[in-house]
Amino acid sequence: MLRYFFILLCIIITSAKAQNVKIIESDYVFENAPFAACHASTLVDLGKGKIMAAWFGGKQEGDKSVVIWTSLKTGKRWSAPKPVADGIVNDSTRFACWNPVLFKAIDGTLTLHYKIGPNPRAWWAVYKTSKDDGETWSDAVKLPDGYLGPIKNKPVQLTKDIILYPSSTESLDEKTWSIHLEKSDNKNNNWEKIEIDCDTFGVIQPSILTYPNGKLQLLCRSRQNVIVESWSADGGKHWSKLAATSLPNPNSGSDAVTLKDGRQLLIYNPLTAGKNWWEGRSVLKLAISKDGKTWKDIYTLENHEKGEYSYPAIIQDERGNVHLSYTAERKRIKYVKLKLLN
Repeated sequence: MLRYFFILLCIIITSAKAQNVKIIESDYVFENAPFAACHASTLVDLGKGKIMAAWFGGKQEGDKSVVIWTSLKTGKRWSAPKPVADGIVNDSTRFACWNPVLFKAIDGTLTLHYKIGPNPRAWWAVYKTSKDDGETWSDAVKLPDGYLGPIKNKPVQLTKDIILYPSSTESLDEKTWSIHLEKSDNKNNNWEKIEIDCDTFGVIQPSILTYPNGKLQLLCRSRQNVIVESWSADGGKHWSKLAATSLPNPNSGSDAVTLKDGRQLLIYNPLTAGKNWWEGRSVLKLAISKDGKTWKDIYTLENHEKGEYSYPAIIQDERGNVHLSYTAERKRIKYVKLKLLN
């Protein structure tokens, strides 16, 4: 009798957890890829039910064959992957492409940020723009020296003329990781850098969350087995010294979005790092918070003993639906559309 009561209790608890999230769609952006490996997806809402995804793909991460690919979702179908940017420098020199980030500004300009270079310590930042939602793209433009733009996660547009970019650097000797912010106007001009006190943390790839009255929060990947945060009370001009959150993380990329109702939604790997770099990336969860301090896991997207399900992207569309994507075993990009029920 006690055994059946325990089973019933588990069913009730599982059902209660499932009621937080309704999965509307769950599939892969592509099945038969024209590349061997892929990683680092990004999403943008183009309006009218259209979602664009981008990622890098080629022989393997860092290989000069790696280029930026895009696919457009109209209805429930994704278009075939299309290469839109490469790392060709001249007739004899070519490098890998890295970490695309899609962003649509208030004026309708779609920007594709990405990196070119031999590795994350020596890469440089470029971007392309589109006035027709990615049907055609401009030539690549290199950012001013010393600027890297968004490293992995999407920027936020604070005002008509201020776009804030979550950025970071990795030192050439690989010992130092540090985050900073960059900002530009809505024409990708007038770049400025905002420094942040990283204390003793090794951090990269921040996400930006927004709150009322100019309050902002950063959530960062770290080498310390925890997601690290910083806060601003003046619209991003000044930031607090980095501090650890209560969220475990195995030195793996995460992403977060501020929802239309003011809550914060985080997608992340909730384990700690293993001996090898990919260990700890076999579980992927969604967590939610009202204040950015207390987080609650509300849905498990992946739960495996081993494997890599990582580097997520998350956005909310104009209709309130949440869209997310992530790397699935470096072979495909998984896509999920969902709605929060409470």
